[in-house]
Amino acid sequence: MSSTKSKTASEATTTIEHSVDAAHQGFDKTMVTMKEGMERAAKGFETSQVKIKEQVEKAMKTTEEVLAFSQGNMEALMKASQIYASGFQDISKHFAASNKNSLEETVVFTKTLMSVKSVKEAVDLQTGFARSSIEKAVSETSKLTDASVKLAEQVIAPITARFALAVETFGKVR
Repeated sequence: MSSTKSKTASEATTTIEHSVDAAHQGFDKTMVTMKEGMERAAKGFETSQVKIKEQVEKAMKTTEEVLAFSQGNMEALMKASQIYASGFQDISKHFAASNKNSLEETVVFTKTLMSVKSVKEAVDLQTGFARSSIEKAVSETSKLTDASVKLAEQVIAPITARFALAVETFGKVR
């Protein structure tokens, strides 16, 4: 019976040793797995940080480009406004000079009309003055129209250039 007890004790010791060995192996395996998992997590975190940094840099670059482009737009609008103000001033001066000349001609015509001796002379004078006034009005209107069209083209040029640049710059697929 003692040999049976010793055999049973020996088997129990072996079983315990196997259990302890298995526990150590399981613990070691768990530690290796945890270490590998932590390394993968650290690499994933590093990769995420690199991608985030790239996206932030790209966003900053885009923001800088948009701000620079917006500044160019404001400069174009300011230039267009300056061109308009200068051109409108020139047109206004021409219009005022034309009105002054017309008024002076009307005064001279009125004085001349007051000194006529016959109705025929008055009608002839009136007809000539009316014809001359209409011709000058048509001529001045044509000049004013041409000046206005030219001014509009000059005013729109900086804005059109910015629009073309916008299409060229932002029309590209990024």
